[in-house]
Amino acid sequence: MEAIVLSSNINVEVNGHQIALPPGSTLGDSINASQAPYREGTAIGILKKDEGGKSGAIIDYVVKTSKGDFRIELEDNSSSAAIWAEHFNEFEGIKVRWDSRDAVAFGPFAADIVPTHSSLSLNKYDVVLGAGGLDPNNTHMIIALEDHSSEYGTPEDGVFGKVVSGVSILSDLGSGDSIISIEPVMEWEETGEHICTTDLDTVVEDGFRIFTYIEVEIDPRAPAGAEHFFALTRHGTFDVEFASSSFISDHSLHGEMCTFENFDPRTRGSVWVRTVGYGTGKMFIARDDRPASIMHSVVGHVSHGIELVQMAEAEQKLMVKTYPEPLWLLGLSLKEAEEKLSALGIELVKKGYTEDDAVIVEQNPGNTIDVLREGKVEVTGVSDSKLVRIKLYDDLAPKTLDFFRHAIDLQFKPVGALPIMMTYEDTYIFKAEKAAEKYKEIFPENVPQGKVDGGEIGVTNQAAKRHGMVGVKLNDDDMFGPTGEKFTSTNIIGRILEPEKLKGMKDGDVMYVIEDTGSDQ
Repeated sequence: MEAIVLSSNINVEVNGHQIALPPGSTLGDSINASQAPYREGTAIGILKKDEGGKSGAIIDYVVKTSKGDFRIELEDNSSSAAIWAEHFNEFEGIKVRWDSRDAVAFGPFAADIVPTHSSLSLNKYDVVLGAGGLDPNNTHMIIALEDHSSEYGTPEDGVFGKVVSGVSILSDLGSGDSIISIEPVMEWEETGEHICTTDLDTVVEDGFRIFTYIEVEIDPRAPAGAEHFFALTRHGTFDVEFASSSFISDHSLHGEMCTFENFDPRTRGSVWVRTVGYGTGKMFIARDDRPASIMHSVVGHVSHGIELVQMAEAEQKLMVKTYPEPLWLLGLSLKEAEEKLSALGIELVKKGYTEDDAVIVEQNPGNTIDVLREGKVEVTGVSDSKLVRIKLYDDLAPKTLDFFRHAIDLQFKPVGALPIMMTYEDTYIFKAEKAAEKYKEIFPENVPQGKVDGGEIGVTNQAAKRHGMVGVKLNDDDMFGPTGEKFTSTNIIGRILEPEKLKGMKDGDVMYVIEDTGSDQ
């Protein structure tokens, strides 16, 4: 009698979580079974079983605490770093001994250090070993929360590491909190034993490690850079336009200025933006360690999915999550904003129109980090009749839309403002407050053929003197474009989905627009 062989399940890891699957399961099955975060069309990284992907070199350590995780990168050639590397497992279970505005300390424990009386200058997030009463048996791991100087009984070599991610939890640590575990992070080593694919039909095998997204922890010292990154990833993806052994980069906001804020080393997993010169506005994620640069401002650090960063290839998209998430209120009703902010403990101050149909078109502070820091935000509302949904033709007029979005701030905000310069008959002419036509080219693109449909949005191109004007006609026209120019001087960039809202507007009013990103209507 022939024996019946029962197939056993295979085990795979998805974003750090183990799951069991039937043999022959696909990447799509893995995502469904694990309910992993995934955005359609993004690349997924796979490391194969026991095939390396890492070298034996430890580059940093993840410290898991009762309040969350943070990551320490060690300083080279430090005796304290050597003590940490040799004894880090012994520090598990150690509690917070004390905390202040300037620092938090875990301990005590015994360590083979030689303490000194010297006052030590610490930068924010530096890590040192310090002996209370100059007693090595009363040693503490001390993390600086602010730049300051103090006598901690530290060895002569002073700082032995720096917290490079997870900084948001440090100020929350206090009495009763403790270190749960410490895990070394191994240095990545290029091998051929990995896959980065968008094919959900890829068959997975026992031992595969799967990564579906990256998470970036935003550095609170870079509020402007954070908004730049939020705008870049507003659709939930980092678009890899260039990949080298040192970094991957997204050029979606190439040319857009960003304030320099954070002069930090660009360690592996760092996210930074170029702020001057050629390449201004490009965003990068480091695959290896690079020095700090006065041309590159560090915005955050990859806190999950660095393996996916290492595997990504040019022309792939990576799903991105951020911590914190962007706090954009523009386009929301006052009720929606109140619900969102109350959950975060943030006060909402209302200005302007505040009736039941009010929608938000301005917020102050304008960036997420400052709103969270201040715990309060002021918003300006207008009647819903002044907020118009528009559909933009990215495939047909990409260059003109680069000008249009820049001119009305749609590059960085969910809602743009278009002041009405004049109206006549069924025509509305707008002039953006930002004169982007002075530095953004508007070559002829998607010019009308035969007629312009009512509701279509036109921009006067550089074939005419008044280039940069924006216009809409409510009715079809087979002679002139929406700005009143001949067809050869008109670029059609999209259409208004609620043209009836324009009928109540007059010269001097402001039409607020919000992009409709759904299916064509």
